[in-house]
Amino acid sequence: MNQPAIPTADPSLYTEEEVALLVHNFYAKARKDPSLGPIFEEHVLDWDAHFVQMTNFWSAQLRGTSRFRGAPMPKHIVLPDLSAPLFERWVQLFKETTQELGNPGLKLHADTIASFIAGRLWQGYQLSNDPGKQPTMLSC
Repeated sequence: MNQPAIPTADPSLYTEEEVALLVHNFYAKARKDPSLGPIFEEHVLDWDAHFVQMTNFWSAQLRGTSRFRGAPMPKHIVLPDLSAPLFERWVQLFKETTQELGNPGLKLHADTIASFIAGRLWQGYQLSNDPGKQPTMLSC
């Protein structure tokens, strides 16, 4: 399956306020989700710090800022019992959130990145947790 090209980050296309709104609205949904909510609530110990980290991450992806410091893969591969449907649900909620923001350019850019990231994290998770098995692809 070919992934679409990741659009180039551009600070003139989206504001920091839009990025922060995306992050806060997405996690408001994810925390209430019956599948994802318990995972986030168990593993995110400081929501204020998480919002800052995720806003910095998405600002880097969408606007090209350089505030993000972190390594997402190691944090995800140690989580127990993740599955393709959980990653796919994450993408679904993310796409619902970007749709609600009403900025078609932001939606296209952020959704493309989110799908790419989910696929990479799922692949890394499988390789780390079941190294003898061929990784599967997400359907989103």
